Amino acid sequence: MSAQDGPPQPAGSRGLRLPRAARTVNPDGRMPLLEHIRELRNRLLKAMIAATIGAIIGWYLFPYVWHFIEAPYCRLNIKSPVVPHSTNPCPLYVNGLFDSLFLHLKIAIATGIIISSPVWLYQIWAFLAPGLYHRERRWAYFFAGTSVPLFVIGGGVAYFAMTKGLRFLLLLVPKGVIPLITINTYLGYAMAMLLIFGLAFELPLVLILLNLARVLTHQRFRKWRRMIIFLVFAFAAVATPSPDPISMLLLAVPCVLLVELAEIFIWANDRRRARRPDPYASLDADGSLGLGDHADDNLGASHRN
Repeated sequence: MSAQDGPPQPAGSRGLRLPRAARTVNPDGRMPLLEHIRELRNRLLKAMIAATIGAIIGWYLFPYVWHFIEAPYCRLNIKSPVVPHSTNPCPLYVNGLFDSLFLHLKIAIATGIIISSPVWLYQIWAFLAPGLYHRERRWAYFFAGTSVPLFVIGGGVAYFAMTKGLRFLLLLVPKGVIPLITINTYLGYAMAMLLIFGLAFELPLVLILLNLARVLTHQRFRKWRRMIIFLVFAFAAVATPSPDPISMLLLAVPCVLLVELAEIFIWANDRRRARRPDPYASLDADGSLGLGDHADDNLGASHRN
């Protein structure tokens, strides 16, 4: 090994790796704290610029995005109580001078975050990846490739459930009362439904992550299965913006199915671990190899020889 190569990097070190040209100056590939902060600042700046450009694009895409958001409400085919002869199937109202402006801004920002998601997700990954081991990167690819489709599926289920929930809520309006639903109220309901359903569908990934961290075993999961299913239904009943039973079931039943799929993964992963020896089983409480005094005697004998 030449002098430029430097001392070997200790096993288990998580220092972020630098480019090859920089390693001649810093052989260990470590990065000081100020460099970490500077790199984080640069990546956040790139992510914010991408989100800003996406928001500008989202401003011009507002008619299409709003038509997509209001479609579940339009399927109810409600007649306007203010203009009885109106043919508009989506009688939503504004009661403030700046409501329309804020509506455009909210939808533009949300659209910009979605459009720029490849950029800011890459910036997060580029900042974290150098400090991960090869196996941890493999699991990170798995979680990133699974979480996005699950969130989209959850949003799709919410999009279908919104019409059911809106119909139930409007049926609760007393006779003689005119419901004047504002745009902000409906947008808040739609965003809450999409976000809650999307996040709820990430539950199996949380369970798998706990299993990979050796916190949740299949034996413990089997003992807590009834409690987990009960908590899923309780969460669906509390978190769903619409209190109708159809929306609750549309959230709870798919989540229970995903939990069962996560249990299959946990069972298979525990069986795989049981067939392989634990690499940490030979470690003492202080983290040293569990060879005891015999290792010291053998080491001394080898020196004497």
